[in-house]
Amino acid sequence: MRYSSPDLLEHLASSYVLGTLGGGARRRFERLQRDRADVRVRITQWEARLGQLAVSVPVQQPSPQLWKTIAARTQPAASAVAPDAPPRGWLGWLKPAGIGFGGLATGVMVASVLFVTAPGLFMSSDQIAMRTGEKLPPSYVGLLTDAQGNGKLLVSSLRHGKTMTVKVIGPITPPAGGTLVLWAVPASGPAFALGPVPTSGSAVSVLPDTSEKLLSKVSKLVVTLETDAAPAAPSGPVVFSGNCAKLW
Repeated sequence: MRYSSPDLLEHLASSYVLGTLGGGARRRFERLQRDRADVRVRITQWEARLGQLAVSVPVQQPSPQLWKTIAARTQPAASAVAPDAPPRGWLGWLKPAGIGFGGLATGVMVASVLFVTAPGLFMSSDQIAMRTGEKLPPSYVGLLTDAQGNGKLLVSSLRHGKTMTVKVIGPITPPAGGTLVLWAVPASGPAFALGPVPTSGSAVSVLPDTSEKLLSKVSKLVVTLETDAAPAAPSGPVVFSGNCAKLW
């Protein structure tokens, strides 16, 4: 699998938030999230899920005996029996890891499979991005949430592009008798519509000009519930909102 696989990204994001993703894999994932807005969204979602779980668990005070047990297992006595001398030659480094010839053959096969199916374990995020064309080019990106802070929409548009993609990242109940409309809110001046908002999947809207000209002074995005399918100005209640950020 590659970093384009949703299942792989979910696994990496959950492991990263839990703290079980370590070493080089963690550093590569941290570089990846700097380049990918969708990865940061997944991390935010897992932090919200696991944060609620942590709050529901009562605080437990470990006993003094537990710390002694941990120290005994992680700090062996200096008088421990010295290990056997390693074999001569290039196989000497295998002995400390407990790898024999059978383990060596298995390890080579596993490493070969991982290199093909999960190149991110061996290559940097930039190398993966160049191979797969995934690295995010200069773009305007917005993460919109509901009133409770739950991620609902991911909005993105190339800096000099004339289209905008709206992707649903959280469950949205289809409105009855209304239309969800995405608005850009400049620092000064009236808000203007960017297009309709889907309730599932994703949708692409054609913009009247490039994102650079339309969004360079926009710091906020909002979604309102409108009775008119093509309103000239926002008049309905704000359903989702979020910041509009530049990524370059």
